Amino acid sequence: MARLDRSLIAGAPAFANLSAEALDDILARAQVQRFPKGEAVFRQGEAADKFFVLLHGRLRVTRINAEGAQILVRFIAPNDMFGVAMAIGAAAYPGTATAAVESLALSWPNAAWAELIAAYPSLAVQAMQSLGQRLQDTQDRVLDLATQHVEQRIAGAVLKLVRQAGRKTEDGILIDFPLSRQDLAEMTGATLHTVSRTLSAWAAKGLVDCGRQRVTVRDEQGLAAIAAGGE
Repeated sequence: MARLDRSLIAGAPAFANLSAEALDDILARAQVQRFPKGEAVFRQGEAADKFFVLLHGRLRVTRINAEGAQILVRFIAPNDMFGVAMAIGAAAYPGTATAAVESLALSWPNAAWAELIAAYPSLAVQAMQSLGQRLQDTQDRVLDLATQHVEQRIAGAVLKLVRQAGRKTEDGILIDFPLSRQDLAEMTGATLHTVSRTLSAWAAKGLVDCGRQRVTVRDEQGLAAIAAGGE
């Protein structure tokens, strides 16, 4: 088997400041996995036997709540570490990760985790920081649900995705992966009808341009004003 090039993970925050020898050692334990669009990397409740770093593509993470409704928790971007259930002592994956576009990831067996963090303690620190940020994001979303109007929440969600995956085009800033109205509904606790109506109204005002699973922001400041509670 050919040795994986260390440049694959050199940009991942989890492996920041590690030596070339350390990166080679970590990669020697990894397996490359390709996931076609729509394929699940893992499902909620499955035994958590691997952890991952996304190399290319985009994943959507969903959870089924106690009422049986699906919630879109977050999107996973290239260089993100994910599926680290063992870092919080969980035996099963808490959500389902699905490829939003064709994606490529590295995976390691959970058995390698203890050896890797013993050899490279910064891995554990980075994993905890990442999990802490996700917890903060979750708390922020709960606060938004309790205190913001639905249009504010939708605007805030779109702006967050622009920051994470925005690409400048002639028409504005394109969210550079497929994004459906249902995705936005699940992210913001809104109905599909409300999201569709809101995006149509924004399009009529020149704030956004929407196509099939495509959102381009044409007036970022206008959306920011709505997210802040303005008109």
